[in-house]
Amino acid sequence: MNLPIINHWVGGAEFEGTSDRLADVFNPALGVATKQVRLASTGDLDSAVAVAKKAFESWSTMSMTKRVAILFAFRELLQARKHELAEIITSEHGKVLSDALGEITRGQEVVEFACGLPHMLKGEYSLNASTNVDVYSLLQPLGVVSIVSPFNFPAMVPMWFFPVAIAAGNTVILKPSEKDPSASMWVANLWKEAGLPDGVFNVVHGDKVSVDGLLEHPDVESLSFVGSTPIAQYVYEKGAANGKRVQALGGAKNHMLVLPDANLDLAADSAVNAGFGSAGERCMAISVVVAVDPIGDDLVNAISEKMSKIVVGDGTRSCDMGPLVTQVHRDKVASYLDIATQDGATIVQDGRGVTPDGDENGFWLGPTLIDNVPTTSKVYQEEIFGPVLSVVRVKTYDEAIALINSGAFGNGTAIFTNDGGAARQFVTDIQVGMVGVNVPIPVPMAYFSFGGWKHSLFGDSRAHGEEGFRFFTRQKVVTSRWSDPSHGGLNLGFPQT
Repeated sequence: MNLPIINHWVGGAEFEGTSDRLADVFNPALGVATKQVRLASTGDLDSAVAVAKKAFESWSTMSMTKRVAILFAFRELLQARKHELAEIITSEHGKVLSDALGEITRGQEVVEFACGLPHMLKGEYSLNASTNVDVYSLLQPLGVVSIVSPFNFPAMVPMWFFPVAIAAGNTVILKPSEKDPSASMWVANLWKEAGLPDGVFNVVHGDKVSVDGLLEHPDVESLSFVGSTPIAQYVYEKGAANGKRVQALGGAKNHMLVLPDANLDLAADSAVNAGFGSAGERCMAISVVVAVDPIGDDLVNAISEKMSKIVVGDGTRSCDMGPLVTQVHRDKVASYLDIATQDGATIVQDGRGVTPDGDENGFWLGPTLIDNVPTTSKVYQEEIFGPVLSVVRVKTYDEAIALINSGAFGNGTAIFTNDGGAARQFVTDIQVGMVGVNVPIPVPMAYFSFGGWKHSLFGDSRAHGEEGFRFFTRQKVVTSRWSDPSHGGLNLGFPQT
């Protein structure tokens, strides 16, 4: 059967390229390939970069007023039609429609933040720094910038980067995940409808060939990456070796510390929501609940009871959790349950036996709860990236802090307590980049910046917020002296653009 083929998007139109390599794109709820996507060759990437480089000449000099108007138009179109995008995400990733809409909304917040570009791109000015000498700074765009995004958030994660990059005057090459590439094509069409000049936003599909090509290309100034820690480290090191500016966000093993005074009903709800939303395929998912004695049994029972109400099924139906993205990934996640048993942990709920509300061929794995997980087990140490929630029991707050801080990752964490002093101390003690207090998924708002510590972030730059604008610009400092003022003549008109 001939499946529809997803092409690239270059210069404001679909671009077939020269490569004959194709990859299947699945509907995870059906377990069948519904499309194929072209995987770019080095020559295809070169063509896209050349187009983006040419578009940079005019886009980088366009007034901020005109750029803001296009960003606002994009925002309005996205708001009006985001249900279309949500359906595309559900069909290729598998997450339920409400979750897909949620990710779009969080991405849209970055678009709205980027609409404030005139304020974010202001430089500084010192009058008469020396006698008749003024000093001022400018923030100017880099040029062609690239984004490599993961499968779990095909809309939100690219929107962490490209609105800011485009607002700052750069042109963009987006390399989305080949597992769910259609969302990026929908976004490209929306940019064109919003009036973005051709060549400013481009999409090149691919695999390692494309990623290495972006890291090595002399006309690509930067690369923004989100994915697993080993690949993030590879991207950062190779990009730096090639003189690129790189922000590489890696993996996570996020803990939720529950103190004895916490509201256990709230904590259990939060653990379930943060552990099994999007089938656990989130870098900010809670994957480990750390229960401080003596609440372990009560907390596990409460979590288990709430888990039993989760309906797993096709994301287009009325259900709570969808399938995993591919059969290979589903089987990898499920394999950790055997490891848990071998390591002496207790499987409280086993998602391998789930009966889904959907096609039996879908890539199903139900919510899974594992108690008394040894910290020496791979189940505890590795990022599972699926609907598997582990419980580790400790005797004291200090033991919990030492446990969390000893981990290789430092992405997100949370504490659940009614003790303000304990919460305040936790915020100070914990060695993690994003912290929640009675909030299980502490993803910052768009005007703050997203990123972790340790092996969850390589490089110094985090996503969106002020750090995003700094990443996508470079500063120029001018020292100036004028002997005579110039006279521009009379002009009583009101300047507009």
